Amino acid sequence: MKHGQLNKPIVCFGEILWDNLPAGRRPGGAPMNVAYHLHQLGLNSQLISRVGDDQPGKELLGFLKQIGLETGLIQLDAEHATSEVLATVNESNDEVTYEIVYPVAWDYISWQPEFEALLKASQAFVFGTLSARNVTSRETLYRMLSHANYRVYDVNLRAPHYAQEVIDTLLQNADLVKLNSAELLLIARWYHPACKKEAEGVEVLFNRFDMKEMIITKGSLGATYYTPSFCYEYPAYPVKVADTIGSGDSFLAAFLAMKLGDEPVDLTLDYAVAMGAFITSQPGACPPYSQFDFNRFIWKKKLNF
Repeated sequence: MKHGQLNKPIVCFGEILWDNLPAGRRPGGAPMNVAYHLHQLGLNSQLISRVGDDQPGKELLGFLKQIGLETGLIQLDAEHATSEVLATVNESNDEVTYEIVYPVAWDYISWQPEFEALLKASQAFVFGTLSARNVTSRETLYRMLSHANYRVYDVNLRAPHYAQEVIDTLLQNADLVKLNSAELLLIARWYHPACKKEAEGVEVLFNRFDMKEMIITKGSLGATYYTPSFCYEYPAYPVKVADTIGSGDSFLAAFLAMKLGDEPVDLTLDYAVAMGAFITSQPGACPPYSQFDFNRFIWKKKLNF
């Protein structure tokens, strides 16, 4: 990591919420998860979201302060409640389904004048699909994209909270796109209905949009990084799954930590895949850990200890 880059912010935009799991209530939301793991890896992450002026909102703000994330860009909403999601994990702990209430506070994230300077000074801007489901946050997101330097689209489709027209616009404004295999084929078939294979789907998206990079995550099969002229595949680290909540978000944070430090793609993917496995082996999206804990996990895996 280039130390001069550490203080330049990575801005994460979108939903923060309470995940109501069988094991209890935990803080969640992909942008918050990414911001958390970036922070744990020593980067300056800034989270832009909105919570209700209610007890769950106060508790979320307290959690953010507890884990070291700044709360100055978290807006308070007097009319709409803090988001709560009912998450259900299947018996094998490898699939999660979500019941996401609409509307909630983060559907109404408003543009603030200070966002422009923050984005222009940032290393990267991370956003997803869910926060674009309502017109207020969507218009704020579109405006932010026009000021960002390196736009990272973490697709994260949650039916029925997405529309093809919106995803089309977000893909048109992305530099790096991260999505899983199912999301890739679903989107690619909008433009090429006969698409059946990953390579075909990747080609469809590169031909249609001006993105420079794409990451396909494949769970226990690892991940593949693509550019229009390059492909690099990396296997997963085998672990005993506690749950998969937030594993993709931690993967993206680790990938960005290495990518923005100009590390080579093989080391970058190794680090990202290891982080996804590390978080999968623990309950919840934001378990407490240090960089030493994560490095020790990697050492043990490489030594088969």
